[in-house]
Amino acid sequence: MAQRETTSTKPRVHYDCTQCPAFCCSIYERVTVTPADIKRLAKHFGVPVEEAREKYTKQWEDERILRRVKDTIFEETCMFLDQKTRGCTIYHGRPGVCRTYPARSRCAYFDVLRFEQKQQGDKSVMPVVKIIFREDVG
Repeated sequence: MAQRETTSTKPRVHYDCTQCPAFCCSIYERVTVTPADIKRLAKHFGVPVEEAREKYTKQWEDERILRRVKDTIFEETCMFLDQKTRGCTIYHGRPGVCRTYPARSRCAYFDVLRFEQKQQGDKSVMPVVKIIFREDVG
C-alpha cells in the first residue's frame, strides 16, 4: 500500500493570535526597524520614506525603533496595534521582525496565557508579562 504524501510542509502551529492580547506587540520596549522596514511602512501609507521614518519610528541609542503609545492592558504597546481588537493595523506593512515572530510552531506567551487560564479555570485571566534588561547579568 502506498503512503499518502502530505500536501503541506509547514509545521502545525500551536497558537492563535486572535486569542492573544498581543504580548509580542506590547512587552518589548524596543522593536528595531531596518531601512527596508521603513521603506515598507512608507509604501504601506503612501508617504515618502523620510516622512515614514520621522512619523512612525524614533532613534533609541544606536537603533531605529517603532514608536509606542500608552496601552489599555500593558504599560505601552506598538503604535500600530488596534487596542480594541488587539490586532495589527499594518499587517501587510509590518516590520520584518514582526513577520517572522515567533519563528517556531509555538509561542511561549500564548502558552503562558493558556496555562494560566486553565489553572485559574477562567478564560478572562490575563497574565501580565514584562521584558526587562539587566545590566548586571554575568
